[in-house]
Amino acid sequence: MSEPTPTGESAAREKSSPVNPAVEASKNFGITPEQYMLPASSEIRLLNPDGTAVPKSEQGQEPGHEYPMPDDARLLDAYEKLVVGRRINDQNMALVRQGRMAVYPSSHGQEACQVAAALCLEDDDWLFPTYRDSVAVMSRGVDPLEVMSTYRGDWHGGYDPKKYKVSVQATPLTTQLLHAVGVAHAAKLRGENTVTLAMCGDGATSEGDFHEALNFAAVFQLPVLFLVQNNGYAISVPLSSQTRAPSLAHKGVGYGMASERVDGNDLAALLSVLGRGIELCRQGGGPLLVEAMTYRMQAHTNADDDTRYRERDEVSEWVAKDPITRMQRYLTDQGALDDDASERISDHAEAMAKRLREAMADKPELDPQDLFRFVFHEPTPQLREQGARLADELSREEA
Repeated sequence: MSEPTPTGESAAREKSSPVNPAVEASKNFGITPEQYMLPASSEIRLLNPDGTAVPKSEQGQEPGHEYPMPDDARLLDAYEKLVVGRRINDQNMALVRQGRMAVYPSSHGQEACQVAAALCLEDDDWLFPTYRDSVAVMSRGVDPLEVMSTYRGDWHGGYDPKKYKVSVQATPLTTQLLHAVGVAHAAKLRGENTVTLAMCGDGATSEGDFHEALNFAAVFQLPVLFLVQNNGYAISVPLSSQTRAPSLAHKGVGYGMASERVDGNDLAALLSVLGRGIELCRQGGGPLLVEAMTYRMQAHTNADDDTRYRERDEVSEWVAKDPITRMQRYLTDQGALDDDASERISDHAEAMAKRLREAMADKPELDPQDLFRFVFHEPTPQLREQGARLADELSREEA
């Protein structure tokens, strides 16, 4: 028996019902909406830890989850940013020990996620990083000196967000996801072709802001790609204490958005997965959720003792999966990376580190009154009183 044709109010309701982008996108791949929204049964990987390409027959990619290998030129450019990011990471840890920086959350081991995130965005797109995503900010074109001034304690945040289309790095967990959704919503209302990429860690998925950001983005079909860098720990809290879901990527289907899980130490796979994700968002198929499986090889910050909550054997296992050595071996085998190119990239990274060291040796001139000067446009009586008290104390110390 055929279905009756909708008429009157029912037809009007059906016509005005919002189209679910996941449902529409699934038709393009010839799969069901559930197959499209759920991540592939195994994380997407194009390169093995030893740098050899994963044969297509062994990738285990289902329909709608096939990803091409990026060309060598793109991989070489990304590899250079990877090497520079690692060198800056390690230089910053040394600067903290020397007292030239107040704190630094290293992303040693996670650099591939950050480089790929920055490189997949167009000039008019926006990046919303976490406090650990300095390599992503630098890969977006921000001068490392401007990025690191934040960790030295400069009040202005170091760089101009509007100039680079990069939000300020902030310590509060997950607030940047809401900001990314807001920018995407504004862009959609204005008819702009802007995509926002919001980064967070696995611990951030336990925050209420995570739920609110994803739900709002899905309901209003906003062009946002949420990238969760799952490094296994929220400071000292393991993932097993954060969720019982099969994966963090599986959370996407609950909001009605497509999701994917990718090897976060495989730069090639990240470029392919995030690249396609950004384009799907731009074409109206967003929002999307991508979980990158990676690892923080160093402590949470210089104030953290990671030996208290994880074994050294666990860290050693991930050293063998280092994204830099993996990409280096692949590009060398492809003939795209020779000794001259390696030396050039290494010299570039060392020059950046040297420039950063020299800049951080100069102590900035700070005005303590800035603590009160930029809180409100018109200072409150309390701020004036506190400023006067501080000025009096400083004058007596000088005397």
